Amino acid sequence: MKTRTETDYIGSLEIPEDAYYGVQSLRAKNNFVMTGRTLDPVFIESLTQIKKAAAVTNRAAGRLAPEKADAIVRACDEILAGKFRDQFIVDPVQGGAGTSANMNANEVIANRAAELLGGRKGDYSAVHPNDDVNMAQSTNDVIPTAGKLTVLRLLSPAAAALGRLAEALAAKADEFDDVLKMGRTQLQDAVPIRLGQEFAAYAGVVRRDAARLGRVQDEMRAVSLGGTAVGTSLNASPFYVEHITENLRKATGLELRRAEDLVDATQNLDGFTAVSGALKCCAVDLSKIANDLRLLSSGPRTGIMEISLPAVQNGSSIMPGKVNPVIPEVVSQAAFDIAGNDLTITMAAEAGQLELNAFEPVLFYRLFESIRCLRGAVSAFAERCVAGIKANRGVCRRHLQESVGTVTALCPYIGYVRSARLARESLRSGVPVMELAAREGVLSGQKLRAVLNPAAMTGASRARRRGGSCGAGKPEADGPDGRL
Repeated sequence: MKTRTETDYIGSLEIPEDAYYGVQSLRAKNNFVMTGRTLDPVFIESLTQIKKAAAVTNRAAGRLAPEKADAIVRACDEILAGKFRDQFIVDPVQGGAGTSANMNANEVIANRAAELLGGRKGDYSAVHPNDDVNMAQSTNDVIPTAGKLTVLRLLSPAAAALGRLAEALAAKADEFDDVLKMGRTQLQDAVPIRLGQEFAAYAGVVRRDAARLGRVQDEMRAVSLGGTAVGTSLNASPFYVEHITENLRKATGLELRRAEDLVDATQNLDGFTAVSGALKCCAVDLSKIANDLRLLSSGPRTGIMEISLPAVQNGSSIMPGKVNPVIPEVVSQAAFDIAGNDLTITMAAEAGQLELNAFEPVLFYRLFESIRCLRGAVSAFAERCVAGIKANRGVCRRHLQESVGTVTALCPYIGYVRSARLARESLRSGVPVMELAAREGVLSGQKLRAVLNPAAMTGASRARRRGGSCGAGKPEADGPDGRL
């Protein structure tokens, strides 16, 4: 393999002759063998757009020669079109607060820009990685800004996927609004509820999670570009500081604004902690829903089995006919992963010292992973599970008939102690509560039927609350009074 020699402050290294990366990138590749991965492709795009916007701004400021600026912009456009991605060789987890990632971008862009000007790779007299590509910048404002751009791009489809999941759950809430069943608290029989009400609650929490992700996106729009090393804008022209955010907005198409205090924005990563917290909150909520669906579909003969989940694959290598709730299982596993990532992100944000946080690389690595993992889990949940859920109406009816939870409705009329005695006797004898209460004459026949009507215990149907037809939301019942 033919090589070229490049030298930095530490010494010299042999670089593959055809490589667009340089000595600092290769040194980092050798130093940080951590994950076996390279930089996130969206992060590479974000870095490249920053370099492009910086070149445009420095040219307008009169600091960067037009021919150099134009070559840098052309090189950036080629990277954004998908070229040279294999030249980004550094591990995402790295020491140095992200200097290696920043220099990897600087070197690739500089070498390609030099070629466009008729030079050769490794000869930085035409376009220099630090003096030209990195002009008016520091790793300390470039890397957090690239992180925010990446988060914004990844969060948008994740939030959209949550919206689709909420819609799928709401559709099931409507479909199951007439299905009366027994509610459970602490896994024990409680009082009647509609299956549709359970799914409406799931839709509600997912909508809140989507809204929460929307709110934290706003924190990502305040960028620190122009602050350079510690937020004081050293080596950046006033023109650059004033216009770089506007040019970055044009380059990315994202609604961005300059942070109010660039020193604060350089020191603190609380916005990323907030994003991770919102992701963890969402993951916890999704796992709770997944747990419910696994319980409600347990069986098919010896469990609750009030709902059936779509069968998406064989469940066992030894037990024929077994089908497992694999989509809810993977949703919970995604939640575990996101919760673990949140701890790493929290510790990384806490570990900053004085004017800089050096631990952004691992924070971004885990944060990007959390967003991607959430999006995948949510999409699978909506499309491969929730959309195909069926209600087992007969099972729901039987469980409700066999339960003594309806006795709770008698408490205002006959008191807790007498109601508890009826419940105990019903459990002992197997005689339904309605029949026992009628034998004892605790209320008149008509009043007793009205009080122990399971449908009445669940409140207004969704159709009634929306002002629709009464019949459309009428719970299933064996008789006109709603008794099962």
